[in-house]
Amino acid sequence: MALIVLAEHLILQTLALVFSPLPPVHRFVAWLFTAVHCRMLLALAGYGWIQVEVVAKKKTFNPIFVLPVAPTPQSVENDALATTGRRTGTGSAAIHKSSNVQRTPINGFHRVSFLKVLSLLGKTPSTFGLPLQGSTSLESIRKSADRPIVVFPECTTSNGRGLLRFADVFDPSISVPVKGFNVFIMCTRFDSPTHWQPSPTCSIPSSLPIPLPQPLIHILTIPLEPSRLTIRLLPPSESPSTGTFLQSDILAAGGMKATLTEACAVLVSQLGKLKRTGQGWEEKTSFL
Repeated sequence: MALIVLAEHLILQTLALVFSPLPPVHRFVAWLFTAVHCRMLLALAGYGWIQVEVVAKKKTFNPIFVLPVAPTPQSVENDALATTGRRTGTGSAAIHKSSNVQRTPINGFHRVSFLKVLSLLGKTPSTFGLPLQGSTSLESIRKSADRPIVVFPECTTSNGRGLLRFADVFDPSISVPVKGFNVFIMCTRFDSPTHWQPSPTCSIPSSLPIPLPQPLIHILTIPLEPSRLTIRLLPPSESPSTGTFLQSDILAAGGMKATLTEACAVLVSQLGKLKRTGQGWEEKTSFL
């Protein structure tokens, strides 16, 4: 059934190319087909209804999805000496090596389709398979964009139980409150897995040869209890792009710097009630 849905989506997107000479009409038709496709996938995965807790306003648009690219993170091995309690010199001391993964800067971004995002679930910027050449900065994409841009600051997926360290996806020189563009912050929360319902999160890349999200692997198993996905939206009045946003709010919440990246990390942690783990996509790449 999932293959039928995927084939239907590809056919509809191909039909939408007929309207490519008329960009506004093409964007609307492409959005409509994408919305129908997503709703079908969610319904098949058990999410017939998604609860939205805070909605600022309703607006129809076909956003731009971007994915970052970066080189493979480098590990630095350090010798560490671990001794037992009394240090009696009886040979109980053990020497082991610990590996620290260096933070890796983002080289740039590529504009991708929503289907491409689904096909790369669980991977990281160094394993997306996107070329380093031809990537552009997020600021360049923003200046040339005619519609909203969707950015994933964690740069990968997790198990949904904590918040990964945000990569420096935004220009470090951008401080808050942000001027020149609007920032909308959203996070999703999944219920914890149960005996009858597996976790819908995709923390590890799927080995399927087709670009389907992880929950569809269990599509032939009818869940005995409904899945629940909650979308939490930050009110625009509390966004970092509002003039009333204070830098002291970030520092008071445990933020280290008054930058847009740090502000988004603090707000998402508060909005989703997620603990910041301090580990990022670099650490995940080291054990994939």
